[in-house]
Amino acid sequence: MKSVIKIFCCQLIAIVLLTGCSRNFLDRPPLSQISAENFYKSTTDLRLATAALYGGSPWGDWNYTCYMPVGDVLSGNMALGYWGDAVQLNTFSVTGQNSIMVANWKAMYNIIAQCNITIKAITEKAPDSIPALNKNAALAEAHFIRGYAYYNLAVHWGAVPVIEDNSKLVTSPLVNRVKTEDVYKFAINDLSFAAANLPAADVAGRLTTWSAQGMLGKVYLTFAGYGQSGNRNQALLDSAAKYAGNVCKKSGLALLPNYADLFKTQFNDNPESLFALQWAAGGSWLEGNMLQIYTTAGPEISANGQGGWFVIGPTVDLIKLYATKDSIRRKATFMLNGDYYPELNAAGGGFKYTGSCGLKKHIIGTNKDNNAPTMTQTSSTEHNALLRLADVYLVYAEALLGNHASTTDADALLYFNKVRSRAGMLPAPMLDADSILIERRLELAAEGQYWTDLVRLSYYNPSKAIGKLNGEERVTFTYTSGVITPSDPYGVITPATIQSFTFPIPSTEATANPKLLEPPVSFF
Repeated sequence: MKSVIKIFCCQLIAIVLLTGCSRNFLDRPPLSQISAENFYKSTTDLRLATAALYGGSPWGDWNYTCYMPVGDVLSGNMALGYWGDAVQLNTFSVTGQNSIMVANWKAMYNIIAQCNITIKAITEKAPDSIPALNKNAALAEAHFIRGYAYYNLAVHWGAVPVIEDNSKLVTSPLVNRVKTEDVYKFAINDLSFAAANLPAADVAGRLTTWSAQGMLGKVYLTFAGYGQSGNRNQALLDSAAKYAGNVCKKSGLALLPNYADLFKTQFNDNPESLFALQWAAGGSWLEGNMLQIYTTAGPEISANGQGGWFVIGPTVDLIKLYATKDSIRRKATFMLNGDYYPELNAAGGGFKYTGSCGLKKHIIGTNKDNNAPTMTQTSSTEHNALLRLADVYLVYAEALLGNHASTTDADALLYFNKVRSRAGMLPAPMLDADSILIERRLELAAEGQYWTDLVRLSYYNPSKAIGKLNGEERVTFTYTSGVITPSDPYGVITPATIQSFTFPIPSTEATANPKLLEPPVSFF
């Protein structure tokens, strides 16, 4: 997959608009570049076009700036100091100028623009000689990624503009926000098209119908609580269970036996990875996978001998959740003083962590460790997954729990305990909402997921979601001889409120388009 993207970017950039790289989602894409008469003429052309949707600068900026800061710092999983905008996330004081959330907004709309242009070009330019099955499969990839982006926007901002055709911005550049429920419905429509038209199997790294059905299950689960009080919408819960259950029971996919292998480059695009960003070594700043800069370890485990520069680590609240028997996931996610990793600095005999506590997940080691001579500290070759099979297993369990206080449903327990068993944990005899939330938090820590889980909870049980945020020990710690000593917090942590779950429209966007401050309108 990475070679396909590299070929496409290097050889075809003059023919096809690849990135939708405008600084503002209202900027008008240069449409003269997207309708070349000598492209989109074969299935190979379509595959090249859609390959570009899995990576590139919009994803690169988001992956570096937003992926963990939003999903894990904001939620209280981790704390990140010496970066004022990240401190705002930790202290519930996010403003419209916050660079992390501005980058999140812009990246999603750039990705949407790229998908829109691809959909329009395939629809208008692909000849009838291309089999409909292949044409629809290519369209489905773009619809999936666009649906993913709109889901991300709905989770963080609620009501946002929905743009299907960027060419319409030429004559009508100012657009209204769309009601939150319609943004979710739009994402569901995109993902439904993807589920119906993606193949059951493809080359490693490409989306399949199981990717789309797993994502549909997740979106339906979140949407089921929106606008509800206490009980979630049962019909939407049933849809979540249907699609997630299809992945669990019909896909033939299974969890990797070793949890730590998920985050090693030799296991990139493994069968458990349902949607992963595709990265190649040697990318420029904000164009590649830059997650290794979050390492607090030394240059001996980093590409080209360059150390990381962010001070990030788990909070006291998260580290205390790892039971003694859950050392498998803890060690694969966070390094504690004295931990040894044979796969890091392998040529030098492995690596023993001598710091207090730092990130391990996404820290893949040196060029030699990864057989990637052109890899740099800002172009890791890890294809980090945004949707994993274990995530879908837990979505299925939660959908089956639904509005019950607890459940012993056989399917819910089966797939929930598959996740626990891999982590070396005893099987659970029953499930409730708290046990599923904790399991998701531990399984998916440092993968940008926990904030979405809390937003999902806030939709139908806001007091509980607020209480979780305000009850967290949102501070880092020192770790010596097995003793955890909390550190001072980064900034003054103000109490969270229900408003903490929805972010302000970026100030520059609101200034450029005052309609964003008007009440949202219906889309359907």
